[in-house]
Amino acid sequence: MRVKSVYKKECKKIEWTKKFKSGYILQRELITLGGSECWMTVAYNHSGDYIGDSKSAYRLCVKRGILPELGRGSVCSIGKSKKDGKWYGWSHRAIYGFKIGDKVKKGDCCAESGWVEDCEEYKNDPYVLKVGFEAKTEEDCKKMAIAFASSVS
Repeated sequence: MRVKSVYKKECKKIEWTKKFKSGYILQRELITLGGSECWMTVAYNHSGDYIGDSKSAYRLCVKRGILPELGRGSVCSIGKSKKDGKWYGWSHRAIYGFKIGDKVKKGDCCAESGWVEDCEEYKNDPYVLKVGFEAKTEEDCKKMAIAFASSVS
């Protein structure tokens, strides 16, 4: 199985691809950046979306049981864990899981900041969560994960 390289035209060659049952694919790619060639091992989900490096993919998929997927950007930043049933949001800075019954409290990363009321761009954004928002469905948990991932990215 081959996936496209996240490096697009900078990817000169794909040496190997290995698919893991736990939810990710590793691919060894020869890339050219700034005139220099180097081999990179990168991770993708089974849909071909970029996760990150091999260590990150292992920690997310194997250790936590998360199936990474795209949140709001072009890099996987959310996913549901088959181990604990929570929806997780993450970046290189932090990771957190959400379950039904969780509530947004003042100061939480997934809570809106005070300036949202003045900003037209965010007024109707479904992923800007108000303090007091409670996860009543799986979709609500996913919204919380997306909001968290957006805030820590």
